[in-house]
Amino acid sequence: MGIEAELREEFDRWERKEIAVLKVLPYPLLAVSVLFTLVQPLWNAQVHLPATLGLATVLTAWVLWFHTLHPESHRNDPLMGLYYTGLVALTACLVLLTPWFGFFAFIGYVHAFQYLKGRWRYVGVAVTSAVAAVSYVGGSARITAEEWWKWPAVSAITMVLATAAFHADVMSHRRNDRQKRALVELHRANTELENALAENAGLHAQLLVQAREAGVLDERQRMAREIHDTLAQGLAGILTQLQAAEQASAEPVTSRRHVANAMELARESLAEARRTVHAVGPSALAEARLPDAIGDVARRWSEVNRVEAVLTTTGDARPMHTDVEVALLRTAQEALTNVAKHARAGRVALTLSYMEDLVTLDVLDDGVGFAPDAKRAGGSPDGGFGLAGMRQRVQRLAGRLDVESEPGGGTAITVTVPAIPAGSGS
Repeated sequence: MGIEAELREEFDRWERKEIAVLKVLPYPLLAVSVLFTLVQPLWNAQVHLPATLGLATVLTAWVLWFHTLHPESHRNDPLMGLYYTGLVALTACLVLLTPWFGFFAFIGYVHAFQYLKGRWRYVGVAVTSAVAAVSYVGGSARITAEEWWKWPAVSAITMVLATAAFHADVMSHRRNDRQKRALVELHRANTELENALAENAGLHAQLLVQAREAGVLDERQRMAREIHDTLAQGLAGILTQLQAAEQASAEPVTSRRHVANAMELARESLAEARRTVHAVGPSALAEARLPDAIGDVARRWSEVNRVEAVLTTTGDARPMHTDVEVALLRTAQEALTNVAKHARAGRVALTLSYMEDLVTLDVLDDGVGFAPDAKRAGGSPDGGFGLAGMRQRVQRLAGRLDVESEPGGGTAITVTVPAIPAGSGS
């Protein structure tokens, strides 16, 4: 149980006790007043017992009917105003008959608080004080021509004291009501907070699952790109060289050159595959700067495919973030591989441009070209994953890849990525 629940339970417990006491309080006070009235005639024969007991009986019935037996009428303000008027009138008559009913007069303060509203409460306190003052001065018999001033004086004093005490009690009840409402609001807020925390826990668990799934998918895509850029391209190159060696079997020198190229490609592919498994960057970047690495790739590609490939670097060549350099290097490799497979080009021009906020790589060939929106006839073994892989790489860096080509007009591939300096967070 929370602290606010304990406090609300404490308030409710005291409120139940108070209601129980106030519900029966008129009857003990009435009994005490009647008891002293019955004893009084033993030394004072002036008391008119039949009238006193008759009024006491009527008063008891009046309180019993309105206060005890019909609690549903307590919210009817006019009816309870009538009840209070009758209560004070009967009490005043009894106090005038015998001052011992001053004990019972106290109930006027209690019922003024319970059943009157607003300023009428203080009117009830003033009237009750005037009635009680009769008993305080010794009864109506003591209010003589010589000492008449005692009753208004005692009434005034009683009224001031009773009003001050009554006002303090009203303020206390208002404060208690505010505290109870605050506790209710606090309990509601705590309940909503607990529900929100439970919902957030569920969302957090769901996000963890989604993040795990996204991580698995991202790693699969990374491995697919790396396998395509290393093993698939390497195996394709090896197959091409071995086929060329087979076709040049009548020319031993040419055949041996193709076999040597195939062996070199196999060694490079194996090394790149090992680096991919360990999530290490390409060996070309580990040993050289990006322009040198792309230039070396272009030079070896040119030697293997007997096609001129020239790299031009513009701007301030500076170290970039590893992801940026890997994306540009893999794009150059993939673009050259596509030229060898499809373009039947005689020359390839690569341009690496360093700008203030961007780095671009342009790969332009003078081959047969193609219609970018058309599906390639027969497809390729990689199912067109090369361009998709390049696009995924640059999009992960908030970059873009553009392909321009037309049949007979060559092909231009442009990759643009942010110039993220080396050492910056990814």
